Amino acid sequence: MELSLKSILALFALLLPLVLAPAAVRAETLDPQNTLYLDLKDGRVVIRLRPDLAPNHVERIKKLSKAGFYDGIVFHRVIDGFMAQTGDPTGTGTGGSDEPDLAAEFSKAPFKRGVLGMARASDPDSANSQFFIVFDEADWLNGQYTVWGEVVEGMEFVDKIKRGEPPANPDKIIKMRLAADAG
Repeated sequence: MELSLKSILALFALLLPLVLAPAAVRAETLDPQNTLYLDLKDGRVVIRLRPDLAPNHVERIKKLSKAGFYDGIVFHRVIDGFMAQTGDPTGTGTGGSDEPDLAAEFSKAPFKRGVLGMARASDPDSANSQFFIVFDEADWLNGQYTVWGEVVEGMEFVDKIKRGEPPANPDKIIKMRLAADAG
């Protein structure tokens, strides 16, 4: 049986909402105390926090987000096919918050598209405020960096972040807040 283009498009139109529905439902049913809204120039990214994997890192991200620390901070390192890094108030990749560095909380959670990890120096216990979002699978990071969240909605907006190390006229975090605190 041969399908016409019109039949294929009609079938696609019927199935598309069913394919997209699980992600939308998942984002709506998340715990607001463990959900971040990351507002970018192109739209809102919804992030599920993973205190089950990295309780201390999640608490740090929550604390800094509540204080408005991330608002206006640039994405200073964005590598196509790899990741977008932010969280440095100096915009150079060498800064952090006034909080002490965190001990690593490595897990078996894989670095796949949309996973958020904590950036660090060569010392595994040097994470502070910088983090990254992976564009694609990055299995060489598994067990080497702390996984603390995952994008559940809005990855298409992360994909639009300007590339570069550093990017010319870099994109910024407009605002990052817990869903429970967002207006």
